[in-house]
Amino acid sequence: MYQTKKTFIKPGMKMSNLIFENPSLLLMLEHFGINIVVRDKTVEQICDEEQINQQLFICIANLYNGFNPTGINEIERPYTESIILFLKNSHRYYLDEKIPEIRDYINSLYDKNNNPEIKLVDKFFEEYSLDVKEHLNYEDVTVFPYFSYLAHDNKYPESKNTHYSSDEYREHHTDIETKLRELKNLLLIHIPLKHDQILRRKLLVALFELEHELLIHSVIEESILIPLIKKIEKQNGIG
Repeated sequence: MYQTKKTFIKPGMKMSNLIFENPSLLLMLEHFGINIVVRDKTVEQICDEEQINQQLFICIANLYNGFNPTGINEIERPYTESIILFLKNSHRYYLDEKIPEIRDYINSLYDKNNNPEIKLVDKFFEEYSLDVKEHLNYEDVTVFPYFSYLAHDNKYPESKNTHYSSDEYREHHTDIETKLRELKNLLLIHIPLKHDQILRRKLLVALFELEHELLIHSVIEESILIPLIKKIEKQNGIG
């Protein structure tokens, strides 16, 4: 985990300086599909080269630095795909990297502390993982294709779901961060371990990192993507 100085990011700032201050911006670049070797480029130069809306990039980068989203109304229809790409790449990070990492830590803890409490953590995290996978699969299979059709001014195929809308997505959109907080409480407050405090610390750090990522993910969906889609729906006479 890293403590940032919470610099409010602006177009003329050098990306390398911002990364030195807050290394989690490397993950943000990765989610955008941007090479993390940024050389001496400014934020503005990177956005121009990668053809990413500058306001969108800065808005999300500032989320990583702890600031609320700004300039959302300036993000228009053509940049819907950039948001979806970012979210899809973040899904792969959760499923292919972070969740397996946490699973390995829990298994190692159980090897060193063969007790019912760790089995409870294991069961709790297994249920949580299934919830996350279900939620992300729903977005990948149902939500994002619909949003992409709208962004390209296409009518959503009847064979898919003629009556789907962003309101339905909002109703389905659950808070998948809550159970992570409960799991952290188990490890910090309720479960005593006699062996390997180092593993417990690594597990907790990984949980904090995943929680931070999921919070940003939710803010992007709730504060940027859904308002943009509702605006497009209104333009298309939907809802």
